[in-house]
Amino acid sequence: MRIATLALLFMSTVAFAQETILGFNESDSLSQQELEAAFDSEINSAELDEWLRILSSEPHHVGTRKGRENVEFIAEKFRSWGFDTEIAEYEILFPSPKTRELELVYPTRYTATLEEDALPEDPSTSSVADLLPPYNAFSRDGEVEGELVFVNYGTPADYDILDRYGISVEGKIAVSRYGGSWRGIKPKLAGEKGAIATIIYSDPADDGYGRGDTYPDGPFKHESAVQRGSVMDMPTYPGDVLTPFIGATADAKRLKREDAPTITKIPVLPISYRDALPLLEAMGGEVVPEQWQGGLPITYHLGPGPARVRLKLEFNWDMVTAYNVIARMPGSEHPDQWIIRGNHHDGWNHGAADPLSGLVALMSEAQALSRLAAAGNKPARTVIYAAWDAEEQGLIGSTEWVEDHAEELDEHAVAYINTDGNSRGFVNIGGSHVLEKMANEVMRDVIDPQTGVSVGERRRANLQVNSNNPRTRDEARNREDLRISPLGSGSDYSPFLQHLGVASLNISFSGEAADGSYHTLYDTYEHYTKWRDPGMVYGAALAKVAGRATLRLANAPRLPFEFTGLSDNIALYIEEIETLADEMREKTAEINSMLESGIYDLVLDQNESLGPPKSNSAVPHFNFAPLKNAISELDLASQEYKSNSSDGRSASKAENILLYTSERELIRTAGLPGRPWFTHHIYAPGFYTGYGVKTIPGVREAIEQRQYDLVAQQIDTAAEVIKGMTARVNQLNQ
Repeated sequence: MRIATLALLFMSTVAFAQETILGFNESDSLSQQELEAAFDSEINSAELDEWLRILSSEPHHVGTRKGRENVEFIAEKFRSWGFDTEIAEYEILFPSPKTRELELVYPTRYTATLEEDALPEDPSTSSVADLLPPYNAFSRDGEVEGELVFVNYGTPADYDILDRYGISVEGKIAVSRYGGSWRGIKPKLAGEKGAIATIIYSDPADDGYGRGDTYPDGPFKHESAVQRGSVMDMPTYPGDVLTPFIGATADAKRLKREDAPTITKIPVLPISYRDALPLLEAMGGEVVPEQWQGGLPITYHLGPGPARVRLKLEFNWDMVTAYNVIARMPGSEHPDQWIIRGNHHDGWNHGAADPLSGLVALMSEAQALSRLAAAGNKPARTVIYAAWDAEEQGLIGSTEWVEDHAEELDEHAVAYINTDGNSRGFVNIGGSHVLEKMANEVMRDVIDPQTGVSVGERRRANLQVNSNNPRTRDEARNREDLRISPLGSGSDYSPFLQHLGVASLNISFSGEAADGSYHTLYDTYEHYTKWRDPGMVYGAALAKVAGRATLRLANAPRLPFEFTGLSDNIALYIEEIETLADEMREKTAEINSMLESGIYDLVLDQNESLGPPKSNSAVPHFNFAPLKNAISELDLASQEYKSNSSDGRSASKAENILLYTSERELIRTAGLPGRPWFTHHIYAPGFYTGYGVKTIPGVREAIEQRQYDLVAQQIDTAAEVIKGMTARVNQLNQ
C-alpha cells in the first residue's frame, strides 16, 4: 500500500503534525507520521492470534522438536517478507530433570506429587510431548535430608529477621515462597548462610486463591501449578555457564562444569502450594511475624523442624543447540548503522504469554515494515529482527550472539529494543534515559485500544491516581516527560545494555490481567486469549509502540537521543544514594545506642517477640561531591544540546555516530566489583535482587553491603563515566 493512497486514512485517524518528532524537522515529521499511519494499517490482531495458536500448540523449550519447528516457521516468515535471514547456532549446556523426589519423613509422612494437573477445560494442558516437569534449571544435583526453616521470601531482610529470632538455616533446608526477589537469589543466599537445599513454592496469598478465582475458573494460579525457572547466578553473568565472555560456538574453549561459578551451590526445587501445605503444616517453632503469614489455611511457623524432609535431585547435563533467528533488512542510506529488535522464542512448555505474545507482535512489526519497504519506503538504517533461544535458562541465546559479535555490535549497533511477553493495561517502557524523550513521544502517538486516549495519557493518569509514591504522583502531573524505568535484568536487553553499552528499551503492557500462568503448564493459548489479551488488541498496541520506536530510530536524520532526561534521572539516583547512606547511618546509630542502653522495644519493627537486632559498625560520611559536580556539568551540557538540536536540523554521519555510541561512555571494561561481565556503571541488576535494578550500582551496593572501603573508589568511577558522557555531549555541541 503506497503512502500516497493513505492520506485520507492518515488524516481521519489522528490529527498528527501538531508537534514535530525528535530527530526530524517539520516536513520530515509529517512524512514519518504518514509512514507510521501506513504501518499501523498493516497490524492485524487476527494474524497475531493465529501465529500465537500455532507457536504455542506444544511445549517448545530449547532443544525440542517443536522448538526447532518454531524456528523454521519464524525464519520462513521473515524470508517471505524479504529479510536476509540466518539461523545462528550455539552449543550450550542445558540441564533437564532426571530424578525429582521430595518426601516429608517426620513427624508424619507425605510424598510430594511434583506434577501439574491436566485440565479438561484447557486442551493444551494434555499436550505433553517434550513437557518439562517442574524444576529449577541450574540447580545442583544432590540428595539431602534435614529440618525445614521457613525463610519467607528468602531476601537479605528476611534473614535479618531470622537472625533476631536466633534462627539459622545452617545444615537445614530453607523453604521460601516466590516473590520479594528473583528466584535465583533464594538458593544463593540460603547457600551462603549454610543451608543444604532450598524449596520454593507459590503461596496462594501472593499468586493463587488469595487473589481471586483460580484457573480454569479464573486467571490465578491453580493449586497444582508450579513456577519453573532458572536459578543460574545471572547477577554474576548471564549466558552459557561454560563460556563466559565468549560466544558458545562449537569450537569455543569451555569451563569444566564443576568450575562454572553460576551453577547453584545447593539443590533447589520448586513446588506447588498443594505440595507445600503438608510440609508447612508439619513445622513447629515460633509463629512467623504477622507480615510473613501466607494464604494457606494453617498457622505458619518458623521452625527449625520438627518437619524433616528428604530431597533428591539429579539432572541430565546435556549439550544442546540453541537457535537464534536473525533477519536483516539493509538500510537504504546508512546500512552500517543497526537498529536491533528482539524477543525470545523459547518458553517453559507452551509459553503463550511468555514469550510468544511478545514475539507475535515483533513478527507483525516485521511484516508491516516489509510491506512499507516493498512500497518504496525502506528504512534508512539497517533493521535487524532477532528471535532468541534459551532465554528462559539464563538469557543464553542473546548473550552468546552478543558475545560472539561484540566488536561488530560496538561499531554498528545504534539501539536495541526488547519485548518479552505482553498483557493488557498500561504501557511500560524501561531503558536508557537517552531514549526517554523519544519513548514519551512514541507513547503520545499510539492510541490505547480501550480508552481512545494515547497510551501515554493513560499511563500518566494511572500514575497520578494509583502510585504509592508522592514524587511519582507529582511528576505525573507536572513533569514534561514520564520517567522510563532503569533496567535491571531478566530479559534479552541485558547483554546489549549492561555488557556492551548499547542504548536499549524494554516495552510491554500490563496491569489489568493476572499472571497466574507464569512459567507453569497453564501458560497456554487458551489461558492467554481468555484472561490476558482477548482479541490480541494489546498485542497490536505493542506492535505499534515498539514498531514506532524502531521506525524512528531507523529513519531519523538526527538520531533521537536526548540527554536532559539522563542527567535528571542520574541526579535523582545520586539523591537516593545520599538518602540511603543517611538513613543507614541514623538507623545504625539508633540501634547501637539502644543496644548499649538495653532498650530494645523501639526498634523491633512491629515484631515484639523478636530478640534484639544485631549491632553494626557506624556508617561513615561519604564525599558525594565528585558525583554532584559531574552531574551538574552534564546537566549544563545537556541543556545546551537540547537548545542546539531543537530546530530539527539533520546530523552528519559523524554526529550520529557520536550520538549512538554515547551510551558506551557509561561502561568501563573492568566492570563492577566482583562481577566484571557487568560493565555499565549506571544500570545493573542487583547482586542480591537479580531482576531488580541497582542504579549507580558500584556506589549503591558498596554502601548497602557495608563495604565502605570501596565507596570512594566507586564514587570516583561513577563520576568519571558521567564526565565522559559530558565530554561526549560537548563534542556534539561544538
